Amino acid sequence: MPLSEHEQRLLDQIEQALYAEDPKWANTVRISDPRSHYKRRLVKASIGFALGVVIMMVGVVMSLIWLGVGGFVVMLAACLWGLSSWKRMNGFGDAAPASGTAVPPGKPARRGNRGTFMERMEERWRRRHDER
Repeated sequence: MPLSEHEQRLLDQIEQALYAEDPKWANTVRISDPRSHYKRRLVKASIGFALGVVIMMVGVVMSLIWLGVGGFVVMLAACLWGLSSWKRMNGFGDAAPASGTAVPPGKPARRGNRGTFMERMEERWRRRHDER
């Protein structure tokens, strides 16, 4: 349902007030491509990884084991954060398979929720007895 003229004017006034009050935040919100957000996260993760390497090396040189382990943990966290951002940026983590995807003949379609191991075994047992 479209907005009335009055509602549209109010919305425009609120938007202008937001831009005047905090232009940096408004510019961030206005960005239409979500990949730019994930690119920024990748840059931050790379910086975090480099910082972790430096911390780990300082811990090794100064023979402070806890500092070296802390640097390794920072590196690991930065790698995981960067990898999750990269996956989302390229559409690997969020994208569901398209409904029009073709299944090769002779192969059953994959089910999303397969159940527990015992449920699958019981299903196989039932299918064997039904085939006879």
